[in-house]
Amino acid sequence: MDGAIVAPALIRGVHGLRYGPHPADPRAGAAFLESMQAAGRGTRGEWSAALRRAAGYFVLWMVISGAGSVDVLPGIAVAALAAWVSLRLMPPDPVGGSVRWLAAVGLFARFARISVLAGLDVARRALSPRMRLAPGYVHYRPEMPPSDALGLYLAMTSQMPGTIPSGRDPSGAVAYHCLDAAQPVAAQLAEEERRLLVALGGALGSAAVDPGRDGRPA
Repeated sequence: MDGAIVAPALIRGVHGLRYGPHPADPRAGAAFLESMQAAGRGTRGEWSAALRRAAGYFVLWMVISGAGSVDVLPGIAVAALAAWVSLRLMPPDPVGGSVRWLAAVGLFARFARISVLAGLDVARRALSPRMRLAPGYVHYRPEMPPSDALGLYLAMTSQMPGTIPSGRDPSGAVAYHCLDAAQPVAAQLAEEERRLLVALGGALGSAAVDPGRDGRPA
């Protein structure tokens, strides 16, 4: 079966009609159509997420397989099945919209620069007997609800030298253990969260810093 036959079969399946057989794995196509029909009952963002994931998996398959013509149809089946599984295991994140790649690249460059500079500062403080340290905790309450974006944010901030998230208090604020709690750590955390949300296509509705505990050891 060639692509000209597969495409109409996919279209008929989307509209609830009979889905034609697939030479590689008919269950994969049916599973993908099921996920697409479920997405159709939801938001446009869910449709976009399903299509982006399927396209990404297809490109990955073609790169791994060598991009031969005989790999196209199996690649469609594999991408469809992978997209369906990913939508079941990890639904589209409620935070943010489409990724803004320019902002994402800028965020990565900023993160790398800050990490290097902060790492050098930590080494300087640890090796210099004259440098006084002020270890303590800074409490910061993220604006993001529980989501993949929040998990990414916590992972990013855990890689910042001298700052380690170490749990949450009853109010939902994250307790960060800091090498120098006298520094404006909470303000920096708020700026990193804002930039991450911009890169993900979202925006913070209000300042995420708890002014009563900003920069103070607990």
